[in-house]
Amino acid sequence: MRLILVGPPGAGKGTQAVFLAAHFGIPHISTGDIFRANIKGETELGKLAKSYLDSGNLVPDSVTNDMVRDRLTHVDTAPGFLLDGYPRNVGQAVFLAEVLLKNSTPLDAVLELSIPNEEIIKRLSGRRVCRNCGATSHVIFDKSKVEGVCDNCGGELYQREDDKEEVIAHRLSVYAEQTEPIIAFYRELGLLNVISAVGDVSEISTNAVAALK
Repeated sequence: MRLILVGPPGAGKGTQAVFLAAHFGIPHISTGDIFRANIKGETELGKLAKSYLDSGNLVPDSVTNDMVRDRLTHVDTAPGFLLDGYPRNVGQAVFLAEVLLKNSTPLDAVLELSIPNEEIIKRLSGRRVCRNCGATSHVIFDKSKVEGVCDNCGGELYQREDDKEEVIAHRLSVYAEQTEPIIAFYRELGLLNVISAVGDVSEISTNAVAALK
């Protein structure tokens, strides 16, 4: 199974990526992991990416593309792979298609986790983190026994800056701007499968597997 997983922040993409990778016996490949591995390993690509990051600049698509192409040559990708966080734009999607065509390993599917923005905002903005131990709770789904107090250690619970509604709304706007063209690209190729990311986690996992059969 050669699969791309897409979904907005808060859709539960990380949870489903881990499940699907284990279910199909394929590596879960995220761009974050690729960057960290190359930088830690001090590869030429890693050094190049680090030079951009250290100067406060975005890493160019060309570098990201080369890292992904290299990762897909590793022996563990022989039975397939699950790409998470790549491609982020149509240019990267075209590059990936060319690499896979050259290797005679075309994509099997693109799975989109669909969820209304209101649900995402409710999920993320309700999250609270303990200043002392880092434990998390939720004002709706996982309430602490005493409001504002951590059940684990009694520390103060607070809302992170990136969990505030206006920040989440901006992240969703950026996601839509970057991702909608990719979704259209894969829909035209007949590779797109869409499932709802609302509901019980195990039910979503079951629906994901069914969609990919």
